[in-house]
Order: sequence, then C-alpha cells, then structure tokens
Amino acid sequence: MKKILFIEDESALQKTFSEVLTQEGYQMLSALDGEEGLRTAKSAKPDLILLDLILPKLHGFEVLKALKEDPATKDIPIIVLTNLESTSDVEKALELGATTYLVKASYDLEDVVKKVKDALNE
Repeated sequence: MKKILFIEDESALQKTFSEVLTQEGYQMLSALDGEEGLRTAKSAKPDLILLDLILPKLHGFEVLKALKEDPATKDIPIIVLTNLESTSDVEKALELGATTYLVKASYDLEDVVKKVKDALNE
C-alpha cells in the first residue's frame, strides 16, 4: 500500500482528502505545519507528498526546498496545493522540484486522485 503524506494546516481539508484517498487504497499520513511535515517525510518515507504552500512554522517553499535538498527525500514526488494562482508561484514551485501543482479554488477531488495516480505512475 502506497503512503501519502499530506502537509496542510486546514484540518477539514485534511479529513476530506484522507477519506477520499484512503478509499482509493492509499495509507494517509498528515502533518499540520511545515516543520512536522519535514520530520514526518524523513521518518515515514512516503511515496508521495501533497504540500500546501501557506503553512505555519515553515512556508511550503521552504519545505519543498528542504525535501529536495535531502538525499533521503529528494526523489519523493511532491504535488503542491496552493491558493496562490500567480504564475511566478507556480514556476517557483516547479523550479524547486515539485512534480505538479493544484490550485485549491479550481480543482475537485477527482482531479486530485488523478494527479496522485499520475505522479505515482499508476
């Protein structure tokens, strides 16, 4: 069973995503801030990370950069979830090594599942 780490500070979103992705057969791990997310990524070695950018303690860009600089986590695909729709934010996320991104206001859960499966080559 593939493990997905969801780094997101909104617990309602955490719950919704976890329910949907658990039904799809994934094991869900969650972190509510950037620091916890980094720790969990290093200890649990998830197969995929869903990463919000606006996070307490450590911004998503910092988390992304740290994950990609660490040999233990650099190969984990990362899907960035963001409300920041500006092209420069998206470009920055991709430059830092994100696999893909989703803009929160404009996706539905089926899109999320599809992007997760694509990122995991399923």
